[in-house]
Amino acid sequence: MTKMNRATVVTEALDLLDEVGLENVSTRRLAQRLGVEQPSLYYHFRTKKDLLAAMAQAAMAPHADAPLPAPEDDWREWFLENTRSFRRTLLLRRDGARLHAGSTPTGDLDRIRRKMAFLITSGVPERDAQMAMLAASRYTVGSVLEEQADAGPGDAAEPATDVPEIDDESAFEAGLALILSGLVQRTEAG
Repeated sequence: MTKMNRATVVTEALDLLDEVGLENVSTRRLAQRLGVEQPSLYYHFRTKKDLLAAMAQAAMAPHADAPLPAPEDDWREWFLENTRSFRRTLLLRRDGARLHAGSTPTGDLDRIRRKMAFLITSGVPERDAQMAMLAASRYTVGSVLEEQADAGPGDAAEPATDVPEIDDESAFEAGLALILSGLVQRTEAG
C-alpha cells in the first residue's frame, strides 16, 4: 500500500490519467491503484471535481514554473513563448487540454497579474492585453484538444485523399502569429 497524502493522490491520479484517459479516471480506480478503500480518498478531496481541479493545477506546474517576463524582454517574443509554454505543458499529459478546460486558475493569480502588468508596462492597452491573453489561452486549449483527439487510439476513419494533412505545430504557430499580429496592430494604433 502506498503512503497516502494529498500529493501522492494527485501524482497517482495523473499517472492513471496518462494510462486510461480522462473519461476512465474514477475514484474507484484511483483507490484500487493506491490500495485503499474509496472513501479514504475523500479525506483529501471532498469531491471528484476537487480532485480534478488539483490534478489540473499539478499538470500545469511546468508552465506555472516558467520564468516570468523581465522588464527588458520584448513583449512580442515573450507573448509567443508564454503561449508555446502553455501548449507544451498541455501536451505533456494525455487529455491535458480536457483536464485543464474549465479549470479556474487559483494558485497562479499573482503570476497572471504580473504577466498582465508586463504587457501593460510594455505599451499594450490593458483591455487588449486581457483579451489577447484570454484569446491565446482559449486558442491553445482548443488547438491541443483537437491535436489530442486526433492522437486517440482506435482512429478508424482514414482522411480523404483530397484533404491536406495538417501539421499541428505549424498550424498552431500560424494561428498564434495571427493573434500576435492583431495585438501588435492594436497596440501600435492605440
